[in-house]
Amino acid sequence: MKLANQIGTKRKWVLEEDVAFVSCMVNLHNVGTFNADTRFNASYLNELERMLEKVLPHAILKAKPNLNSRIRTLKRDWAIVYDILSGKDNSDFGSDEHRQFVVVKDAFPLL
Repeated sequence: MKLANQIGTKRKWVLEEDVAFVSCMVNLHNVGTFNADTRFNASYLNELERMLEKVLPHAILKAKPNLNSRIRTLKRDWAIVYDILSGKDNSDFGSDEHRQFVVVKDAFPLL
């Protein structure tokens, strides 16, 4: 099992950790114990830390700063993808639903 690299104070996440992280977040949401309106309540990070400790015991992921920082990063990345696919400020990017990938208009049409 490959674990993330720690460079100074910056942590580099690997795919296995991201998959476990998102899976635990979905499970936490589905259970509903930590839901508050459209967000999680304040104690969810500690529960998420406990869940990930069971799945990735050697990763040593802490609620703060690791999980909190990863949530911010994933939110930022998702907002970029959402804007591209929804047409908002997309600079001619879009999606091909049939082929299921991102498309872009040619900036320089072929002569």
